[in-house]
Amino acid sequence: MIPILDLKQEYLELKSEIDAAVERVLSSGGFVGGPEVAALESELAAYLKVPHVVTCGSGTDALFIALRAMGIGPGDEVITTPFTFIATLEAILHAGARPVLVDIDPQHYNLNPARLEAALTPRTRAILPVHLYGQVAPMQEILAFAQRHGLQVLEDAAQAIGARYCASGCQHLGEQAQQGSVPIGDRLSVGRPCNCPQPLAGTLGDAGAFSLYPTKNLGAYGDGGFIATQSESIAEESRLLAAHGSRVRYHHVRAAGYTSRLDALQAAILRVKLPYLETWNARRRQIAQMYHQGLRDRVQVPCEMPYALHIYHQYTVRHPERDRLAAYLKNQGIGSSVHYPVPAHLQPAYRDLAPEGALPAAEAAAREVLSLPMHPFLQEAQVEAVIQAVRSYA
Repeated sequence: MIPILDLKQEYLELKSEIDAAVERVLSSGGFVGGPEVAALESELAAYLKVPHVVTCGSGTDALFIALRAMGIGPGDEVITTPFTFIATLEAILHAGARPVLVDIDPQHYNLNPARLEAALTPRTRAILPVHLYGQVAPMQEILAFAQRHGLQVLEDAAQAIGARYCASGCQHLGEQAQQGSVPIGDRLSVGRPCNCPQPLAGTLGDAGAFSLYPTKNLGAYGDGGFIATQSESIAEESRLLAAHGSRVRYHHVRAAGYTSRLDALQAAILRVKLPYLETWNARRRQIAQMYHQGLRDRVQVPCEMPYALHIYHQYTVRHPERDRLAAYLKNQGIGSSVHYPVPAHLQPAYRDLAPEGALPAAEAAAREVLSLPMHPFLQEAQVEAVIQAVRSYA
């Protein structure tokens, strides 16, 4: 069997380091907060090149707490995508706001910025783009639209830690900026040469929300998440909300705070893994290239946009007989998964957001997408076996 993901192999590769980290925490007697969590927040901030990282209990919590910290609440509308894990919409609703859905671009599956204008109302307060499958959404257009209309931007970067923006387009953007055709602000740096360190997903908007769920490119051994931001006020408010509205124990300055904490064991494990993230993401890109070469004449392979460095949280192809292909692969001992089979507005709980047929690109993608095995410990023979199996069907 070739599984879509192999977390056991990841652990075996790092066993001595992870076991030592776990032993360190168990011996310390400190299991919630403390120096491991503080060190992880500092290391994540350094990696992302942001001044503030606030860890919390899950990626869903990161979205919800960030929205509240940004002042989003009852009566507000937040524009987002229908083609995402439902947590994106749940967070908006938990904040008291209403999700407004905009269709995706059929090439890259992320929010289509050309559709933003039609979704704008006097109640629109924010845009919540999702960097789906590990590829950054078209942030230049999204940020420019937000700037024109005075909106905040929260990035759902749950699947995109390490993904970069302007990977091959920095110089082009810089030339446009000099001609005045690209808004220059503190959210998006332009005009830098293409060999520069490109900004990372989750650092372009007012804040970014990340998941540390075990299946992610950087995953804990349980739930976890964090918020990254350049804003001291968003970071401070996020910390308050995540800790019962309290700066000092038993003294509360917010009436509706939460318990949303990353425990020390998870922080210690993540600190072991973080230095490997770039190598793992590079390996994912190598595997993706093998898939590209072997499959592009049989299925629709992922499209890498010129402004983005895709880190392939998922390698997701399209095929008109997706379900039959998935069943065939299963019979061949190859795992696959559908991300996602039902767009948000066709879920029973969210049918008031848009009628069937209103978001055709998302609906078509939901019928056809299929994620193939993808993790940094796949062997070339396994990749070739997947390729041959897909080719023998398609």
